[in-house]
Amino acid sequence: MSLREDLLAFFEEHSEEYISGQTLAQSFGVSRNSVWKAVNKLKQDGYNISSVSNRGYKFYADNDVLSSDKIYGYMTEKAKQLKLVILKTTDSTNNEAKRMTAQGLTENSLIIANEQTAGRGRLGRSFYSPNDKGIYMSFVYHTELDITDAVSVTTAAAVAVVRAIVKNTDKRPQIKWVNDVYLDNRKICGILTEAVSDFESGTTHNIIIGIGINMMYSDFPDDIKDRAGVLNVKELSRNRLIAAVADEMMTLTDDLRNHSYIDDYRRYSMIIGKRIDFYKNNIKCTGTAKDIDENGGLIVMLDNGSIETLTSGEITIRLKAESEIAAQSSELNLE
Repeated sequence: MSLREDLLAFFEEHSEEYISGQTLAQSFGVSRNSVWKAVNKLKQDGYNISSVSNRGYKFYADNDVLSSDKIYGYMTEKAKQLKLVILKTTDSTNNEAKRMTAQGLTENSLIIANEQTAGRGRLGRSFYSPNDKGIYMSFVYHTELDITDAVSVTTAAAVAVVRAIVKNTDKRPQIKWVNDVYLDNRKICGILTEAVSDFESGTTHNIIIGIGINMMYSDFPDDIKDRAGVLNVKELSRNRLIAAVADEMMTLTDDLRNHSYIDDYRRYSMIIGKRIDFYKNNIKCTGTAKDIDENGGLIVMLDNGSIETLTSGEITIRLKAESEIAAQSSELNLE
């Protein structure tokens, strides 16, 4: 471990205590100047550490700074195979992933930002991504899949997020078809999957899965404040939840042709059995959501008694519920 990593571990064990630079230098067998440089690097990374003459350094335990050390520390061995890239700010982690793959990134990677200035959702919508308030990340997978199998990644990602939340909190989120995660009838997570595909061969070369999770309360813009929600679990750090989602994603993407996760997708669905309106080719239809098929398609019984299976594409669903949950559109963006 580096001195920076050693100091971080030491500070976390002695949080909110003053520790002199001399004590730290003697503990790690380095000079006080080396300690000073390492502490400054931790401050630059965003850790809240104060310095007081004749008393030393104090580390504040409420830090929720994004840290590759912490994320790797929470991950299983399989997830640790991912290359981590942490950014203070970017326009969009999906955009960043595209730029990195274009520049030759060949490793399966997880790109994380503390803030997005132009976060994107489906159909070109924006995704509000304020500093320090959420998780904004994109998985990059280099794979050779049939395009139909690539489509299922979006469904798998929704299950991964829900499983990670359920395992680490007492919350019980639900999935709104196709890939939004809701808690108490408010959206806390959006997912945008983009793929680089060869339509002649029918295969996908790179898959980028963008996941945005609202972790803490924020001043949401007027156009979303009535439907946006937050996870709001103070005991759960962003680092831990990122690692938990990564663990689930690595398990699910290990074999995307195995659709056993659809059972969980059904279990956590918020629309099965509900009356819905959906728009297809600009035509409004009404029916009842009956089930999810093995490929993640939504099986709907129309009011005329016919059955239709909705798949990814420009389809809008509006739940007819007391809370008037806002319309959702689903799109798999293939390039």
